[in-house]
Amino acid sequence: MGNTLKIFGWGCMISFLGSLPLGTLNVAAMQIAIQESITQAMYFSLGSLLIEMIYVRISLVGIDWVRKQTKLMRWMGWITFLIIIALAVGSFWAAAHSDGQTKNVILQNNLHRFVLGALMCAINPVQIPFWFGWSTILFSKKILSPSSLQYNVYILGIGIGTLLGNAVFIFGGRWVAVKIHHSEQYINWVIGGIFALSACLQLWKLLRHKEAIESNDQKTI
Repeated sequence: MGNTLKIFGWGCMISFLGSLPLGTLNVAAMQIAIQESITQAMYFSLGSLLIEMIYVRISLVGIDWVRKQTKLMRWMGWITFLIIIALAVGSFWAAAHSDGQTKNVILQNNLHRFVLGALMCAINPVQIPFWFGWSTILFSKKILSPSSLQYNVYILGIGIGTLLGNAVFIFGGRWVAVKIHHSEQYINWVIGGIFALSACLQLWKLLRHKEAIESNDQKTI
């Protein structure tokens, strides 16, 4: 029982802390909370964390196979880059044409926010290497063992940790929007800047990864 709680705690702590840095999903959840409602933002977060939990489960049982899918990961990375660009442009547009009703272009649809969160997380490969690394560490430290019970407890902790991390952005962003008069326009400018910076970082990672692959190919010739 003690070891089970320990595994749950590790999964929850790693996921919570990993959700705190500004990223595409938590900032999008915050924007939904501000422009729509906390309920819709929670739906979005539940959809994204469900996919994250599925990715972690797959990585635990098929880590070697997933690591070999370099082309798939690269394509997913470029799709994520384009989505971040669209989020940045949409946020800047909403800020420049703020009338209280203007939304980010990504949010201007009737797609259920749970589904939107799941789709955005599904094509965002950032969490895959993140959980590869942490799961490997926990295996090496003998904290996590290859058993279904431990995997399920670990993943449950991850899901709760992600939800708590997103809640910080959802409720925090909503609180700021309520407290600051005409804050939505300023928040959209800030969110747009965050997405623009994220897009630059994503592009840098993609180009660096491409250079690394080309370098390895040349070495093998």
